[in-house]
Amino acid sequence: PPLFPHLKGALLGGAVHWDTLITAALLGVIGLWLLYSAARKATPGVPGKWQAAIELLVDFVDDQVKSVFPGNRGFVGPMALTVFVWVVLMNAMDFLPIDVLALGTNVVAHEWRPVPTADVNTTFALALSVFGLMIFFNIKVKGLGGWLHELFCAPFGSNPLLWPFNLAFQFVEYVSKPLSHSLRLYGNMYAGELIFLLLWVWAASGLTGAFFGALLGLGWAIFHILIVILQAFIFMMLAAVYVAMAHEHH
Repeated sequence: PPLFPHLKGALLGGAVHWDTLITAALLGVIGLWLLYSAARKATPGVPGKWQAAIELLVDFVDDQVKSVFPGNRGFVGPMALTVFVWVVLMNAMDFLPIDVLALGTNVVAHEWRPVPTADVNTTFALALSVFGLMIFFNIKVKGLGGWLHELFCAPFGSNPLLWPFNLAFQFVEYVSKPLSHSLRLYGNMYAGELIFLLLWVWAASGLTGAFFGALLGLGWAIFHILIVILQAFIFMMLAAVYVAMAHEHH
C-alpha cells in the first residue's frame, strides 16, 4: 500500500477520497468568504488594505482575461477569478506541515492528504469542468450545427474526403486539452508535496538531518511560493483561453 494513502470511503458503488473533497470544499467556502467580506465592506472612498488587495487581484485577473478574451467578460472574468483563488488556496495547503504528523503514527492524519491539487481526481475534475464549459459555449455561440460543421470541416476543408482527418485532428485537440490542463497542475503539486515529505523524513533521521532538512525545507518553501501562485495562474489562464477559443469561428 502507499505510504501516505488517501482517506477513502464508498459512495454510489465507487471509492471517494474524503480528505480531498472535504479540504477542497472548505477552502472553496473560505475563498468565497474572503471575496465576499471585501465586497461587503467596500467603500467608494479611500479603500482599506483588504479592499485594496482584493481590488488589485480583481484588476490583475481582469487584465489577464482581457488579453485573451476581449469581448464581454461577464462570465469569463468571474470564472477566472474563482478558479485562481480556489486553486491558490488548495495549492497553499502544501505549506502546512500536516503530512509530517503521519510519520510513524497510526492516527487519522496518516490517511489525510492535505493538498487537494496533489490528487489527480481534483485536477481532472476541474479540467473536465472547464472542458464542459468549452463545449457549452461552442454550441451556444455557433449553434449545434455550426459546431458539428467545425468538427468535420476544420482545419483541412469541407471536402467529404477530408472529414475523417478533420474529425481525428479535432479529437486529438479536444482530448489533449483536459489532459494537459489537469496533469500539469497535478504533477507540479504532487512533486512539491513529495519533496516536502522527503525533507520531513530526513529531518527526523537525526541531528544532522534535522539541520539540513530544516534548512532545505525553508528554501524549498520559499521557492514553492512561486510554484503555488504560478501553477494557479497557468491553470486560470488555460481555462480562460479554452473558453475564449470556443467563441472563435473557423
